[in-house]
Amino acid sequence: MTKARLLRLSVVLVSIFMILLIIVYWDNVGTAHFYLHTSFSRPHSPGAIPGITAGGDWEALPEVDEFLAKLLSSNLKQNSSTSRKTEQLLAQGSSKPVVSNLEENVRGYDWSTHNARNSLDQEKLQIERQRTLREFCANSSFAFPTKERSFDDIPNYELNHLIVDDRHGIIYCYVPKVACTNWKRVMIVLSESLLDQGVPYRNPLDIPREHVHNTSTHLTFNKFWRRYGKFSRHLMKIKLKKYTKFLFVRDPFVRLISAFRSKFELENEEFYRRFAVPMLKLYSNHTNLPTSVSEAFGAGLRVSFSDFIQYLLDPRTEKMAPFNEHWRQVYRLCHPCQIDYDFIGKLETLDEDAAYLLQLLKVDRLLRFPPSYRNRTASSWEDDWFAKIPLAWRQQLYKLYEADFVLFGYPKPENLLKD
Repeated sequence: MTKARLLRLSVVLVSIFMILLIIVYWDNVGTAHFYLHTSFSRPHSPGAIPGITAGGDWEALPEVDEFLAKLLSSNLKQNSSTSRKTEQLLAQGSSKPVVSNLEENVRGYDWSTHNARNSLDQEKLQIERQRTLREFCANSSFAFPTKERSFDDIPNYELNHLIVDDRHGIIYCYVPKVACTNWKRVMIVLSESLLDQGVPYRNPLDIPREHVHNTSTHLTFNKFWRRYGKFSRHLMKIKLKKYTKFLFVRDPFVRLISAFRSKFELENEEFYRRFAVPMLKLYSNHTNLPTSVSEAFGAGLRVSFSDFIQYLLDPRTEKMAPFNEHWRQVYRLCHPCQIDYDFIGKLETLDEDAAYLLQLLKVDRLLRFPPSYRNRTASSWEDDWFAKIPLAWRQQLYKLYEADFVLFGYPKPENLLKD
């Protein structure tokens, strides 16, 4: 009996070990390598970013997580030399970014330099932004949907905005209408997840927009289940503890204006059929609408900003489907009370924040963040855009996006919420 039990136990242990080896092999031949702790996996010294602790996080890991981490780290030595060669290759070709995309040329980029004083100010800014976020996440009197969930309670499909770069130990949560196209480009260059004629892209601006937003280009948390099965949450937690996590945010009302301008003032076939047609029918009483956006625009049939606000406030909207990512709240996209972000950037200070973040990640010698363009939707436009929106609607809209205002330190727009 004892021998039989030992034999069964041995078979089980060998099976588990083989499964884990398969996971490691599968990851190595996948779209991104699992570098848990290369020389680039923690790209800053202890204390470089406020709120980040050194490697002591390992002691806090459950036994299964620690075992997986050590096992998956066993292949790092053979990959580190290749990684260094690639870093050198990237560095050679990115010192002088070239704007090659017509759309980007039209936007009128402004290459600016940043002085040392900005770095000191940036450190203080990060301390304040992180303090604000953590205080309101811990404040029991400030409530909003999903706030009390644990990370394990978040469904996989809600983790699709967390992009992982295993080569440098970075996790980026992208927020549409907050420079996410260019940050995705940066992540593609760093992770080498997209090739141009067999060679990884070196200059972010060389990457066409259609490739940037292709979901197959990026390794995101919601893909982990297909790759790692029941181990996916363990691996996510390891990466969340060890990697540098960042996001960029924007004044919520200005982000809505930007989304409206981008998706409904320009001819966009997908958004016309999915959103504009229902809005025009429900809120403007139009029937027999054209099937194409070009015909609709030619006939003067366009969604108004008022239609868009009604759509956001209509309780029927989310019963049909969750908000589209372009106007979904940041707290629903990036889960800031469940994920302890190391860096919080803002579009309003994009140039300075981006330069500082790349320095902290120690990748600033490899690339520059694509420069901002001058025709951004401005905060000063809010009064004009909301002038024809009834006061009651504005107040309801603020409640809908209040968590984003509060968590990320944006002042309440009192001038829009009072007579």
